[in-house]
Amino acid sequence: MDTKLTLSLDKKVIEQAKKYAQKKNISLSKLIEAYLYRASSQEKEEHVISPLVKSLSGIIKLSKDFSHKKGYSDFLYEKYKTK
Repeated sequence: MDTKLTLSLDKKVIEQAKKYAQKKNISLSKLIEAYLYRASSQEKEEHVISPLVKSLSGIIKLSKDFSHKKGYSDFLYEKYKTK
């Protein structure tokens, strides 16, 4: 059962969405419905990990006290330091 919904959106966004929907040969209403359905159902779905990612898991061994923030900070410092 379809129900009418009124939205207030930026005019440019609406124009872009209409062009996109036309290219995909779908109505703007169906496009928005599909987006909302997918966005609201993603919370229920578990993220599927591809076999490639699974095979890479555990390759890198890090020390217990490793800080990714410090590692990234050190990387940026080395990258942009002036010589």
